[in-house]
Amino acid sequence: MAAAIGLRDDYGSGGLRAAAKRSKDGPQARRLLALAAIYDGATRTEAAKIGGVGLQVIRDWVVKFNAQGPDGLIDRKAPGQPPRLNGGASRRARRDHRERPNPGDSRGRALADRRSLPMDFRGIPRRRLRADVEPRAAQDGLSQALGSPSPSRPGGRRN
Repeated sequence: MAAAIGLRDDYGSGGLRAAAKRSKDGPQARRLLALAAIYDGATRTEAAKIGGVGLQVIRDWVVKFNAQGPDGLIDRKAPGQPPRLNGGASRRARRDHRERPNPGDSRGRALADRRSLPMDFRGIPRRRLRADVEPRAAQDGLSQALGSPSPSRPGGRRN
């Protein structure tokens, strides 16, 4: 079994408890109190129970604390994915976006200007009726070619 990593000598349990009390970051205060318990002689397992974590996490906290002090126990924002555009390309994209003409107040008007033909919505039912006639005519022709009764004639089978 490997030896436990010791805590730095320039702090004690009282210093860590005072830092936890001053801290405005709850997780940092919890970590400081767990490490203060180690200074007081608690085992790493007991410190893990105080911190609500496992032994490996306690070890990570000790390493961070030894390297950076109490500030090393503050959660930092993850760096995230690097930007896909470099500085110049990003500035050009923002400039192009600002200089793009906007024909109206709403995005709908801007999209309407891009349409090729104006649409008259009152004609949609008539167009739909005309479109339905063609498949029936095609079915009639197929039925006649096969010699079976047409589905559109009375007496014929309908689906």
